[in-house]
Amino acid sequence: MAEASIVACALTGILTDPSRYPVPVTPEEMAREATRAWEAGATIVHCHFRNQAPGMGHLPTWEPDTCAAIVEAIRAACPEILINASTGVMGPDASGPLAMLRRVKPETAAMNAGSLNYLKVRKDGQWAWPPMLFDNPIDKIEKFLAVMYEEGIVPECECFDTGVVRSISMLRAVGLHSGPLHVSFVMGIASGMPAKASWLPLLIEELPDGAHFQSIAIGRTEVWDLHRRCAELGGDVRTGLEDTFYLPNGEKPTSNGPLVEALVKIVRETGREPATIEQTRAAYGLS
Repeated sequence: MAEASIVACALTGILTDPSRYPVPVTPEEMAREATRAWEAGATIVHCHFRNQAPGMGHLPTWEPDTCAAIVEAIRAACPEILINASTGVMGPDASGPLAMLRRVKPETAAMNAGSLNYLKVRKDGQWAWPPMLFDNPIDKIEKFLAVMYEEGIVPECECFDTGVVRSISMLRAVGLHSGPLHVSFVMGIASGMPAKASWLPLLIEELPDGAHFQSIAIGRTEVWDLHRRCAELGGDVRTGLEDTFYLPNGEKPTSNGPLVEALVKIVRETGREPATIEQTRAAYGLS
């Protein structure tokens, strides 16, 4: 078992409405939430970037100046914390997130390692939203990895299903992916892997030797058992207002800080410690 577990915090979601949920949007709000996550024990913050126009904070943006303003505010408030940038975009045009990566130059970034039919059905048998394809074909993956390596950004391979996990070894075998390997099991999306702790040993078995793995759990109170098991198995863990609105006791937090505090507590209950920033940088191969 790894001695320390890297604790990450996903500060805000893609489309979560800030008028209904306590998600940060503005550079000042993102910096404040990053500070709360840092003080609670996180060493990485995962960032989605939101439109700053009045009333538009529930919509994403790739506008480079907006993204840079958010990251600069976080770095000014928490100079040591590592930035992990979202890159998820549907369709073949990846120019927006690629321009963001070149402008922001985060230490690490999400690299969506495969495609997923993104589906959800309501209790009345109707689609919760029109069925959509989160498409990440190899040519798109190649574009992201090329820019990440050009800019010295460490990829974090996000895997939404079991076949995507198994594809990581193939990306390595053909030379598309090299260097430190960080794999995130994204669990709890209705049409992807369920947020079940019993799945973790089988997923870990499919990873290349030496891979770092992380649990990203989407859901309610069930996500905490998954994080506990991941920590027990030697993995890293992530929480935040992108992933859940519920603490282990069922209460709703008003910021990211209590979520990170709860996750740090679970890590320590497994006999491990949250990674220091020095340990986190070493795991990512950062000087």
